Amino acid sequence: MSTFDEIQEALRKRAEIKARLSLIPYEGTPEIKTVNNQKYLYIRKREGGRITSTYVGPYSDDLYQLLIKNTHEARELRRNLRKIEKTLAELGYQGGTLPSRVVLNLDFARANLKANIYDQAVLEGVTTTFPQTEEIIENGKVSGMTATDVQKILNLKHAWEFILDSDVIQAKSNYGLLCYIAKLVNEGFFLEGGRIRGVPVTIGGSSYIPPIPIESDVKENIDTILRSNEEDIDKSIDLCLYTMKTQVFIDGNKRAAVIFANHYLIAHGQGLLVIPESQVPEFKKLLVTYYEGKDEDKIGVFFKEKCWQKF
Repeated sequence: MSTFDEIQEALRKRAEIKARLSLIPYEGTPEIKTVNNQKYLYIRKREGGRITSTYVGPYSDDLYQLLIKNTHEARELRRNLRKIEKTLAELGYQGGTLPSRVVLNLDFARANLKANIYDQAVLEGVTTTFPQTEEIIENGKVSGMTATDVQKILNLKHAWEFILDSDVIQAKSNYGLLCYIAKLVNEGFFLEGGRIRGVPVTIGGSSYIPPIPIESDVKENIDTILRSNEEDIDKSIDLCLYTMKTQVFIDGNKRAAVIFANHYLIAHGQGLLVIPESQVPEFKKLLVTYYEGKDEDKIGVFFKEKCWQKF
């Protein structure tokens, strides 16, 4: 492996650890306080040179054990993070400044994050309203929705946050990155949601039956798209449609495909690629037609005219 590849792999791992740390709700040392003969749990940690104590809830053995588990997990992750930082220093890596256009694109993506997640949830058939989606993104839960739908929205949030990391956006939009995005969108549904599909699947509403993908072919086809002389928006669309039609993973292919395509587009400062809620019915019709090898150019035109958000 070349030094460049080692740095890219270390950056990917660093971003993954940071993403996992962000998912730990309480990080610090659990402490029990007794008030009027009632026990309460707090988390104690040092912030900005001073010790803080944050209330968690009434004491229970289960909650206490969860906080202990979170503490151990966070310590292990931070230990691994320090090792990666050391490796990057030894490889001579110095974090570079992102091009101003990419910085603006990241800001544009973050500003529209909730709307983008909502549109993607609708595309996946999640029965949600925008206020419900917003509540889930901010607080991790909402009433009136199934646990499955809530998990899908949370997974979309985690996957988007991952690609919007300043290190990850500098990584190549390759097969390895696609697999990690698929792992995030399938979290809680499949143990190996980022592994290439090894079983047959069918697509509802279409006669198209995608062949079982071969990893070497998928890698090569993605690289071929990236090496082409097309405009960046066309490459992004090709990456998205290729992932969808190939059905690389057992599930979550549309979710992973859209986020993967956006990683490439944002990294090149070219905006966002999102199917708006109002365009979902038309998109699904065009996608079925595309799967079956008919009017293949139409969906590309649709993406450019209806789904490409510029800034």
